[in-house]
Amino acid sequence: MNKTKLVSALAFTGLLIAVPFLLAGDHLDASGVNGTSSDLTSFYAFQGANTNNIVLVANMQGFLPSGTASENAVFDEDVLVEFNIDTTGDLIEDLVIQATRRGDTMYFFGPVVPSTTGLQSEIATFGTINRVVISSGATDAEAIVGSNNGMQFFAGARDDSFFFDLNRFNQVVAGEVSGFNEVGEDTFAGTNVLSIVIELPKSMLGTGAIGVNPQAPSTPIFSMWVEAKRKQ
Repeated sequence: MNKTKLVSALAFTGLLIAVPFLLAGDHLDASGVNGTSSDLTSFYAFQGANTNNIVLVANMQGFLPSGTASENAVFDEDVLVEFNIDTTGDLIEDLVIQATRRGDTMYFFGPVVPSTTGLQSEIATFGTINRVVISSGATDAEAIVGSNNGMQFFAGARDDSFFFDLNRFNQVVAGEVSGFNEVGEDTFAGTNVLSIVIELPKSMLGTGAIGVNPQAPSTPIFSMWVEAKRKQ
């Protein structure tokens, strides 16, 4: 499978990503991926309302018109979204949770030790399997499913929550202005993304915590990233 990887700079340089909150955004991907059904826009990892849980969110296919996302884009059956968890600090995935669409359903596999690591992946059908009907967006709580020892899942269109002043950024890069406005303009306001959301108990990550936040000793640190891989 070809892949698009979305990680924070912290993860890429081998430093640690702290939970309860991480976000990484990449709305304008490389030319070979930008605008395609495998284009990742944002990755979020944060502590759940239940502090024993962690929530993972992968957003795809940005700039979808609000209210009509399902008419403009759908999850691609040939794309596998893989959440990677490094439990040893070597930036190699030790556990994965995979999501892929079949018909009107998103299937989830894991968390499980992957059969292969790196650029190639195989669907982990040997792992725990869960599924959720892809939301039409009719209600906020539609198609959120809880099963398998406290895990919950969602897949469907949602408002793009990533705040970024793209126009100001381009002006800064071009040398036309210096610095950002204190508040700025939200370029992505009123647009949708396709979201895949997983909430699971931290205990399911086993030794997934590879440290603690020195500024908050009760907060574990996890190393995580998300990839979109296309079937070959």
